[in-house]
Amino acid sequence: MKCLTAAWRAVWLILAVCIAQNPVPAVAQGGNQTEVIPRGKGEISLTFAPLVREVGPAVVNVYTRTVVSERRGVSPLFDDPFFKRFFGDLVPSLPQRRREATSLGSGVIVDAAGTVVTNNHVIEGADEITVVLNDRREYKARLILADPDTDLAVLAIDGVDEPLPYVEIHDSDDLAVGDLVLAIGNPFGVGQTVTMGIVSALARTNVGITDYSFFIQTDASINPGNSGGALIGTDGRLVGINTAIYSNQRGGSPGGSVGIGFAVPSNMVATVLRAARDGGVVRPWLGARTQTVTADLADSLGMKRPVGALVNDLYPGGPAEQAGLQAGDVIVAVDGREVIDSGALRYRVATRAPGEDVAIRVIRGGAERELSLAMVPPAEDPPAQVTDVTGRNPFAGSRVANLSPALAVEEGFDEMARGVVVLGLKRGSAADQIGVRRGDIVVRVNGLEIDSVATFNEAVASPRGGWELAIKRDGKVLTTRVQG
Repeated sequence: MKCLTAAWRAVWLILAVCIAQNPVPAVAQGGNQTEVIPRGKGEISLTFAPLVREVGPAVVNVYTRTVVSERRGVSPLFDDPFFKRFFGDLVPSLPQRRREATSLGSGVIVDAAGTVVTNNHVIEGADEITVVLNDRREYKARLILADPDTDLAVLAIDGVDEPLPYVEIHDSDDLAVGDLVLAIGNPFGVGQTVTMGIVSALARTNVGITDYSFFIQTDASINPGNSGGALIGTDGRLVGINTAIYSNQRGGSPGGSVGIGFAVPSNMVATVLRAARDGGVVRPWLGARTQTVTADLADSLGMKRPVGALVNDLYPGGPAEQAGLQAGDVIVAVDGREVIDSGALRYRVATRAPGEDVAIRVIRGGAERELSLAMVPPAEDPPAQVTDVTGRNPFAGSRVANLSPALAVEEGFDEMARGVVVLGLKRGSAADQIGVRRGDIVVRVNGLEIDSVATFNEAVASPRGGWELAIKRDGKVLTTRVQG
């Protein structure tokens, strides 16, 4: 019954395309009903075969090989951090064995020179990458750029001596819910497979797969092995990179497609490709903390519906403040594209190139206004001044630095935070023993406010009989007293 349902669904989708391509169909009157009659064999036998023949050769299989070191006959207890704290590096001295781990995914060639886009999780940690074309030719490939924040990676095929088939990139903002799409990839390693469906939803921002969630949702069947494959529009151009599925996983076995798949929009793909050409990822920085407008917030702000990102805080001198944004503003559009929540705002900023200016529409005091926001990279002010702490003090064995927006982005810290941050610490050091953690911000030492590494060095320079410390962690200030 399920097979029949799927078959009829495919027939109806194909007939829908027929109707869309023939706005004046032949009709037959029957009682009170008007029936559409297919006009000729061409409409009845409508097929995606020509499109697949054109695009299919540009979708490749990506195989990786990774050498993994394992300790023979070692209890998992040895990997426990608590155990390591007492026994240190005893474990690495034990006998090890090496084995090869392989994985399989898909990729898309996006230019004739052999540039391939795939998912970062497909090639992450790989020692060797092999790309296999649809005609079974094999090439070694090297990693040009890995971007875990978007789960995208860019590869270059080595040894290409002739132009390769490739797929052009389409503007994913042109997609609409209900558009037909094809998913092409290598599910379960069975070989290149094409599935058809529609765009089920756009701008999915609460999926939790990457830092820049703004996914295309589709019901085209996507399964393990499809990762990195192409989501193609009916014009034969790339609209997304298939990344993840929602699956009813049970009993430790990977589940299959249940009709909910997610793809990274092609506009983000284009941004990562640009970064690969420019030598690295440098995304614009907003310089504002925002939150999604909920129904309750919308009601309190006098808005007709909950939409947009409410500005809570501004980084002093940051691009948002310079653009004239104020705390309490609600950002509802970027360059005419609606901003439905904070995730959508983050995506819109991330897909712009540094140096551009974008128009943002905000609601302030119940009235709309337009502002111009400069797309600039995160500021590197103040200079980091990375310092390894030594001597007789509670922070001995830690590494600290001045926290700037650029450093915060690089290290994954709060981009709005300021002050002196702990970058890392040695195991068993004084800082480690009192519970200092990476990412902690030093607020005060013996009553002295810490606003720079210079002030910090002054505070810990001389031995004391005792130390009163204030550390900010996860938005809360923790205080403690340590004996000298």
